[in-house]
Amino acid sequence: MGDYMIRGTALEGKIRAFVARTTNLTEELRRRHGMGPLATAAMGRAAAAGAMMGYMLKGEEKLTIRIKGGGPIGQIVVDANARGEVRGYVDEPGVDLPLNEHGKLDVAGAVGTDGFLYVIKDLGMRDPYGGSVPIISGELGEDFTYYFAQSEQTPSAVALGVLINPDHSVRAAGGFILQLLPGVPEEEIDLLERQLSVLPPVSKIMESGVELEDFLEGLLGKVQVSERQPVEFRCNCSLERVERTLISMGPKEIERLLREDGCAEVVCHFCNEAYQFGPDELKSLLNRHNH
Repeated sequence: MGDYMIRGTALEGKIRAFVARTTNLTEELRRRHGMGPLATAAMGRAAAAGAMMGYMLKGEEKLTIRIKGGGPIGQIVVDANARGEVRGYVDEPGVDLPLNEHGKLDVAGAVGTDGFLYVIKDLGMRDPYGGSVPIISGELGEDFTYYFAQSEQTPSAVALGVLINPDHSVRAAGGFILQLLPGVPEEEIDLLERQLSVLPPVSKIMESGVELEDFLEGLLGKVQVSERQPVEFRCNCSLERVERTLISMGPKEIERLLREDGCAEVVCHFCNEAYQFGPDELKSLLNRHNH
């Protein structure tokens, strides 16, 4: 089953909803970075949030999410754009902790609660737009809920989940974001809160294979679904970009690499692709720098 997202509205446009299935994306991130179950669960939640927040953008706009909670996983970084393309990494892919008191992967323990969640949006203007909030839970769903309320002044409900197989591959992943726009009656808010309180975990919803449109209608009643967008892992690194980075380091650094190592390897943080440069390639870069 392919990954995709939908967006829709309910209550005559007063509730805006985004739902994403990101199982394949999360598995691709796990595989590329060799992540253990705990890092996969944390990264998968952040990637699902990133995919949906990217979906809120338009055209060539893109965003970067940085989660720095002071926990043993280090930093979580996600890049996403309006086309459903997502990439990301964690500092410590092998992080491991005992299960939490509910017998679940301790994502909050790995992320930590001594730090901030940052969202930087590149909207095509001269300066990117940034917002940040303190991390309040480390489970990430509540942290993104807090971000929308504080940084974007939009009351929201964010649910994110990842289910891991015994062999550590990803069984299901995804999430939803519901946003209340001005004018939602109190009784409708109460009803929605009651429905959300009895909802199964979002990872179980994704595992069931339910069509996202059907899930949204079951939750919100009559929904106008406006669009369906594929989600995929995509990194924009390339040999040309890496060469430009090496050239920008200056001739002295390239000469040092030639003298001390005779070669260079550059690994992309986001996709773990390794670019190799032998002596001939380094000499060629040196020539290009000097001309």
